[in-house]
Amino acid sequence: MPSFDYAAPTSLAEAVKLMGSSGTVRAFAGGTDLIDQLKTNRRNADLVIDLKRIPELQKLEMGSDGLHIGAARSCSDVHHDATVNRLYGGLADATGLVGSVQIQNRAAVGGNVCNAAPSGDTTPNLLTHEAVAVITGPSGTRKIELADFFVGPGQTVLQSGEILQELILPKPPESSASAYLRFIPRNEMDIAVAGVSSFIHVDPATKTVRKARIALASVAPTPVRARGAESVLEGKVITEALIASAGDAAVESATPITDVRGSAEYRRELVRVLTRRTLSICLERIGISL
Repeated sequence: MPSFDYAAPTSLAEAVKLMGSSGTVRAFAGGTDLIDQLKTNRRNADLVIDLKRIPELQKLEMGSDGLHIGAARSCSDVHHDATVNRLYGGLADATGLVGSVQIQNRAAVGGNVCNAAPSGDTTPNLLTHEAVAVITGPSGTRKIELADFFVGPGQTVLQSGEILQELILPKPPESSASAYLRFIPRNEMDIAVAGVSSFIHVDPATKTVRKARIALASVAPTPVRARGAESVLEGKVITEALIASAGDAAVESATPITDVRGSAEYRRELVRVLTRRTLSICLERIGISL
């Protein structure tokens, strides 16, 4: 591995100052992606900044505006959190799938987001819960919708010196649920060939879908919302036929490639199947039967 300097700031202000250092500066929340990238020369660094010791980046709490997840909080902590499991089931699903248990203990949700891999497991569910990214840098703090955070594979809107501080997920309404599923070639510890996260809010009396959000992984240059599928569902009574139609519509938002892990057509079929299955899981979690 190439040599680099290392810093472990204990305050956000110190971290922002270090991010402005000369040369190539890399921040990491867990290092499970970055260290491998440095070892294989896919990235380089003159200075690596460890963000694990900054209190604001370890936040995991429910506020009046929703769930706050500090960018350096581990996937394991999020996966086992009672509030996450009760209100954000899809995020609990996803954080339990990021590598092995050992990796989950170190890897952070914010790191998974900033790595900006199209196959990232946590991002689709964050999108379906309409997460907001809080970014801190030399010019202060700004907020953007996570849907606007990604600009390409491995690329985000973060500017020089900026750090993802936290993610805020609005509190979901009653009679709503989310779910995440992926397909991988092996039983575990593999990159998704395709992944789908679904969120639905259903009127329990009429079974009408008040709101639907569906996001896809590994089938486009960035994580992508399946807006056509959302439109198919919203305002209609949920039925097996409607779920099937939503799965068909979700495929239209996918622009997959063919690679060693699967063909483009295979990925489209996976999107169809996984969309239907995640919607069915959401209904089970809400307690609605068809």
